[in-house]
Amino acid sequence: MSGGVDSSVTARLLADQDYDLSAVFMRNWDTRDESGTDKGCEWEKDWEDVQRVCKMLDLPCKMVDLSREYWTRVFEPSLELWERGETPNPDVWCNRLACREVKFGALLDRVAPDTQWLATGHYARKEWTQSLTPASNQSSELYSMRIRPQLLRAADRRKDQTYYLSSIKEASLRKALFPLGDLTKVEVRAMAKQYSLPTAEREESMGICFVGEKHKFNEFLSQYVPPKPGEIIDFDTDQVLGQHQGLWNYTIGQRTKIGGLPNKTFVADKDVAKNIVYVVQGGDHPALYRNRMNVRDFEWIWPDSPPLAVFDHINGFKTRLKHRHMMETVPATMVRLDDKRMTISLDQPEKGIAPGQTVSVYHGDWCMGCGVVEIAYQGDPF
Repeated sequence: MSGGVDSSVTARLLADQDYDLSAVFMRNWDTRDESGTDKGCEWEKDWEDVQRVCKMLDLPCKMVDLSREYWTRVFEPSLELWERGETPNPDVWCNRLACREVKFGALLDRVAPDTQWLATGHYARKEWTQSLTPASNQSSELYSMRIRPQLLRAADRRKDQTYYLSSIKEASLRKALFPLGDLTKVEVRAMAKQYSLPTAEREESMGICFVGEKHKFNEFLSQYVPPKPGEIIDFDTDQVLGQHQGLWNYTIGQRTKIGGLPNKTFVADKDVAKNIVYVVQGGDHPALYRNRMNVRDFEWIWPDSPPLAVFDHINGFKTRLKHRHMMETVPATMVRLDDKRMTISLDQPEKGIAPGQTVSVYHGDWCMGCGVVEIAYQGDPF
């Protein structure tokens, strides 16, 4: 439980069923705020709200300190990307790693001996399906039928969180429960009020907890990533327009503030080797769009069953994907480069695809896995 309305309603729904139920609260950050103020990651308030809800529902609850695991498995890997000049969306990247490495990783490991299921307030669905799977080495058969879990998009498309969950491992997904998957946010909020839950009126939390309310993210990050000044150059004219303090401050498609120009400017590209930010004037400039990308660190939720079509370098695997949380899925074709790398061709160019972004892959509502954008460019389609 997080102290929010979603996990509170999840607990209430499960309390009505025949479960031996207990609640766990994760403490992921070990300081209130990097500035030393009382703002920032207000985990004490969250923990109080969890206790209030659990008292009302007569549920045992405990706090588990996972701040060390969060630092080593989520924050440090994120810093490495920013230091390389990549700009993963901090909300998405940290949520994605936190789901896989902390919530469905360290936490599940910590409570596994006493836990059959781990239920969360994520907007996602899970279904069991039969799958023809390569048999074990001890079997004389090449394939066998197995019952396996599928991660599916939520009924509420606006709140669907499979993008965050797309790196979950199959073993963890087997133990996951998503009671809100068939509900909308409006219905969940109404349920919280109907049940008179203490968190019914609580505002939805946005962003990542370790950036205090008085900080902007770039200001926070500057405490960990040293400045590296470079030039901002006009993509069309090669004219130097200004200076930047580090590539990590900019991402492809982002609007920039540069005085003295007749039109709004947007980041079109970054040259990591030369430490240059290239900008264009106008939000619909062709240089902002990409239709091809190479993706690294790709992982299928079913690791032993990638679609056979990804090995077909002529036709490829027809899929749909997201490179941002709030976007609708778009059609694309994937081809395998090696065990962890894919090349992807979009049916139509997309704006704002940047190195470091997560790309989640779907077949209908089925979320199959994800990777990280290595490079995005304009190229010939497959």
